[in-house]
Amino acid sequence: MRPRPPRTSRAYRPLSLKRRAWLTLGAVVIGGGGLATYAAAGQPATPGAETRAKRPVKVYDFALKADGAGRRELPRTETGTFSMLGVSWTGATKQLNGTAQVRTRAAATGTWSAWRDLEADADPLRDPAAGAEARGASEPLWVGPSDGVQVQVVHEDGTTSAGLPTGLRVDLVDPGIATAAETRATAAPRPAAFAADETPSPDPTPSDPDTGAPTPDDPGPSDPGTSTPSPSASTPTPPASTVPAPPVTARADWGADESISPEEPEYNTGVKAVFVHHSTGSNTYACADSASLVRGVHAYHVLVNGWKDIGYNFLVDKCGTIFEGRKGGTGLPVLGAHTYGWNRDSTGVAVLGEHTATPASDAALASIARIAAWKLGQYGAEPTGTVQLTAGATQKNFTGRSFTTGQSYPFERISAHRDGFNTECPGGSLYAQLPAIRTLAAGPVQGLKLASLTGAALSGSTYWTKGAVTPRWSATTPAALIKKYEVLVDGKSAATAAGSATSATVTPGAGSHTVAVRAVHQSGLTVTTAAVKVATDTTAPTFPTAPTIALRTGTVETAAVPVVLGWKAADAQALKSVELLSPTTAAFGPTVTSSARTAKSGSAGVWSMRATDAAGNTRTASPSFTPVILQETSAVKSGTWSTRSSSSYLGGKSYSSGTKNASLTWTFTGRSASWVVSRAAESGKADVYVDGKKVTTVDLKSSTTRYRQAIWTKTWSGSAKHTVKIVVSGTGGRPTVTTDGLVYVK
Repeated sequence: MRPRPPRTSRAYRPLSLKRRAWLTLGAVVIGGGGLATYAAAGQPATPGAETRAKRPVKVYDFALKADGAGRRELPRTETGTFSMLGVSWTGATKQLNGTAQVRTRAAATGTWSAWRDLEADADPLRDPAAGAEARGASEPLWVGPSDGVQVQVVHEDGTTSAGLPTGLRVDLVDPGIATAAETRATAAPRPAAFAADETPSPDPTPSDPDTGAPTPDDPGPSDPGTSTPSPSASTPTPPASTVPAPPVTARADWGADESISPEEPEYNTGVKAVFVHHSTGSNTYACADSASLVRGVHAYHVLVNGWKDIGYNFLVDKCGTIFEGRKGGTGLPVLGAHTYGWNRDSTGVAVLGEHTATPASDAALASIARIAAWKLGQYGAEPTGTVQLTAGATQKNFTGRSFTTGQSYPFERISAHRDGFNTECPGGSLYAQLPAIRTLAAGPVQGLKLASLTGAALSGSTYWTKGAVTPRWSATTPAALIKKYEVLVDGKSAATAAGSATSATVTPGAGSHTVAVRAVHQSGLTVTTAAVKVATDTTAPTFPTAPTIALRTGTVETAAVPVVLGWKAADAQALKSVELLSPTTAAFGPTVTSSARTAKSGSAGVWSMRATDAAGNTRTASPSFTPVILQETSAVKSGTWSTRSSSSYLGGKSYSSGTKNASLTWTFTGRSASWVVSRAAESGKADVYVDGKKVTTVDLKSSTTRYRQAIWTKTWSGSAKHTVKIVVSGTGGRPTVTTDGLVYVK
């Protein structure tokens, strides 16, 4: 992941004595082919105020020394606060060929971390014009606010330190306080134990620990890009892109110290490819601290590596915030220092964090895709395509693929650092996400689904509505990459919604239609959901047969007469349901036409029903009916009848007769009638006459005694005056008929 400056720049910015606090070595340990040091750095205290004073970024360095006495335990010595560190050495063309490990002490808790490896497979500088003062360095490691450090460097063979580069040192970066948000943050006061370490040491000229020569302080080398000649130093005009530019946090807003990067930017002729990196370090940083991380990387690249500016063109945090990297204009093809040998005609994007085993966040992926699509779109390049790039260095990449200076090789338009150089960067997990980034950048929108259609009801395969409908959808592509959504009615756009929307409302006209949702990617590519059938119906259902009640057989109570509620509802399109609203509630399917209920006698009852069609149109019918109980005493008697008393009878009394041809006659005006009697094993038979004509003979015999039984009913199509006559048959051995009365509905 090591970025390098362009070939023609005077990239090295040395640590001035004003910017360097010399570190007092606490102890040195050597053994097993390695060397280690533990030291303290003087640094001003952080103010413990509600509003903190701004302070610039600073870099402090420790010289790592070796002697042949073997490994020793390191004493623990405090340092000033720092949040980022790395190991560097003399000679940018040299590689470490070993393992560098660090431990740090958290400033807030005093807890020491475990040993952590530094990523030391940094891009070498092989430019013949590079000066001897340029330094090789590990990748910077973000550790958060810390106040103690321990370092050990071991040669790869584990037996000798002779193969290690000279001038080894650890560089500590305090990112300072630069933005308005940071100055508002509350700072905890420094412990008293640090008082002795608050004042920087005088400004000695430190010596190289291995050679005794002064630490280099002269301008130095730059990184080769390709063999393409350097473009003019004049600022080009930003070309228009095929996609919108994403929001980018400017250098001034993340607190770039422009005094350490005074040189003017250089420009490529265009952007043919985008290289993806990770910055290594912690993934647990707060996104509010991202500006500090970016300042730390800037300081490390300039004050440790000796480059003219931060190497990356853009940086992205895990919350998706995009930061401007190397200066020169985010809309311009700024020549960066991010991928050794391939900086010409490319842009570098680094994700803040370590993604060897941890994937980058969805927000970070979306932001990388937006940058890549925008920059490639300025030059008419497709994010999912390939391109021929000219090698600026002879080398191998992570998988062993060889490159030769000046020759052209195919690359994905969106590639990884490891594709061009022998490094693990951007980590295996982020590397595996590159296909997803390419798809996000190029489009179309992924995972588009029509989740639901509100304002309409599904009946069979058709959604029915009486007016407006609201399709609701989802997509896996982040909203920032979506230009708009369109609701299509019969294939034509009827409503438009923003890329962040998940619904929109349309009102189809009368009749049958199709409705679908189309997503338009920022690239212009579209994808459309499967269409659904929608029918608009504004006609209410009807009741061809109005609700009515008819008496039915069953046990009659004074307050509950058994009845059958009947109706017929219909709809020209699709009847959905019928509901009983009063005197009680019930719901029925569209094909049901009757229901056994009970009704209170003696008072009018409103039987209100509502029919609803699939579109939601309704029709209500509310007829009123009154069941009336006619006691036996209201009948005209013929023959011999006796009165019986029991609480089991309606009203407590009934008539009983065993005389053949004894009769009872009731006259009423209504549309339904039922005869109420008692039944028992000794009960006889009776003939029933309606309006002077015999209609049936009823046998009242029952194995169990039952009272108040509506055993015979008759219903007419309308209300009229009727007579019902009961005649005792005089059945042999069981002649008795006991009657409770007659019920009719008016």
